Amino acid sequence: MLTDFLSGSTLGAILGQYYRRFPERTAIHLLHSQRSDQALTYGELIRGSVGYAQDFGKLGIRPGEVAIIIQNQSPHLVYAFFGAILAGVIPSIMPFLTEKLSPDQYRASLSALFEITQPAAAVTYREFIPEITQARGRNAFPRQILVSDHIQPCDSFDLDQMAGMRSAPQDIVLLQHSSGTTGLQKGVALSHQAIFNQLNAYAHALKLDSQDVIVSWLPLYHDMGLIAGFLLPILCGTPLVLMSPFDWVRAPHRLLQAISSFRGTLAWLPNFAYNFCAQKIRDRDLEGVDLSSWRAVINCSEPMYWSSHQMFAVRFRPYGFRLEALATSYAMAENVFAVTQGGIDNPVRIDQVDQRALITQQIAVPASDGPGAIKMLSAGAPIANTRLRVLDPKGQVVPDRHIGEISIQSTCMLTGYFKRPDLTAKAFLDGWYLTGDLGYLADGELYITGRKKDLIIVGGKNIYPQDLERLAGDVAGVHAGRVVAFGVFNERLGTEDVVILAESDQQKPQLVQKIADEIRDRVTRGSDVALRYVKIVERGWLQKTSSGKIARSTNREKYLQEFH
Repeated sequence: MLTDFLSGSTLGAILGQYYRRFPERTAIHLLHSQRSDQALTYGELIRGSVGYAQDFGKLGIRPGEVAIIIQNQSPHLVYAFFGAILAGVIPSIMPFLTEKLSPDQYRASLSALFEITQPAAAVTYREFIPEITQARGRNAFPRQILVSDHIQPCDSFDLDQMAGMRSAPQDIVLLQHSSGTTGLQKGVALSHQAIFNQLNAYAHALKLDSQDVIVSWLPLYHDMGLIAGFLLPILCGTPLVLMSPFDWVRAPHRLLQAISSFRGTLAWLPNFAYNFCAQKIRDRDLEGVDLSSWRAVINCSEPMYWSSHQMFAVRFRPYGFRLEALATSYAMAENVFAVTQGGIDNPVRIDQVDQRALITQQIAVPASDGPGAIKMLSAGAPIANTRLRVLDPKGQVVPDRHIGEISIQSTCMLTGYFKRPDLTAKAFLDGWYLTGDLGYLADGELYITGRKKDLIIVGGKNIYPQDLERLAGDVAGVHAGRVVAFGVFNERLGTEDVVILAESDQQKPQLVQKIADEIRDRVTRGSDVALRYVKIVERGWLQKTSSGKIARSTNREKYLQEFH
């Protein structure tokens, strides 16, 4: 593992060391559903990347300029990303348009991204060129479009003479963008040094060693996929097994089969994936599967639920999965990735608290078993180089168990939001980064409760939609993880009405009404909210972001258009 000497170096220098020392070592096992799997060595990775680096140079793309990469999970995506780094160009991997994204919002956001980021190049596949051209419009950016199937690996080159090999540790090496379609113009600029500081600290928190194998289906346009499921293994010399997120959605059992076949030890999943795997994977697809090598499956990137962990553990226990392998993390692109990590040294801590006090008083009051208690999953303790504070609306530190905005300090911080000094200035308070996330500290560990921007104000009371979604999600007949709550202003009352939308497979009117009534009852008993509007929608109605999270604002607009 190279984490002992990453500090003070650059990504290109580390890749060069692997190329010279271990050219035949496999860097990535790429799993494909429609064709044979593929093993990429470090030598092949460099040769393919140099092909892109040389084309960037031929087209006049200069070091320090940005290249947007919109490409499916394939060798070309890997080569384009590292090719940009070898050329000193700043890569930023973006989602491409799928049926889960609103086409109009995606195109408007992509156009805004081009206008603000001013990329010199876009790398994509042939079929996506019209989308790039339309988003570019009358703007001059991106200046060049590189079509991936035109670019070939290169066998003759001098790696030391490549522009990216002369980069400095403090230089910006890549941009990560928001996972939603409305925040793409907010590019998180990260330096080589910030990434290495993260990898050093996070590898230590994970107790990463030579026996580890990382298996991932996560998209590389999201920080969990790019950092934990891509850069961490490649730059630390840890074997990586990588599959397409689209293959995983169609056949989630392939992840568990890969864990078994490659003796995988580490994987990261958003919370919905625990439910998805437990509910969708059939026994016939698990014949011969052995999950005993899996030492940590890490819940990250969206609100975490104890019930999801339990469902996953019970479903896969017959196949060797151990309850102790359930782990958690709180992470964000602005800190490269991980802020905290739990479940590695000891089982994930569970904090049982009074549900009403959590919602109405924003205090996590310990509670005994009973209908008014809720189990909160700890996100763990801060990693080595990161500090946490929880602040009230006036910026003052709150006591333990009081909910407030989470702020962080670390050596992994973003350089800034790319070409957005206004947003960068607003994001910090006295040297602490304001995350916009809400949570509380207890016994040195962090618990996440919601998102500040999603706050609903009803009659002067602060209501956090995640609390209501948790209550509604417990109702029988509601599709797990497919609930959204938001506020709609009521002009007559002068305050917001709370709306809950929930997906269900039920279609009979009397059963639909029963589910809606039960949601109202649960919310009324579990909070101070008198819920007026509950709408049960069919499976697939709710829209998600490119990273799989429920898109609250998008669903609010859709509701207003269709029902209000």
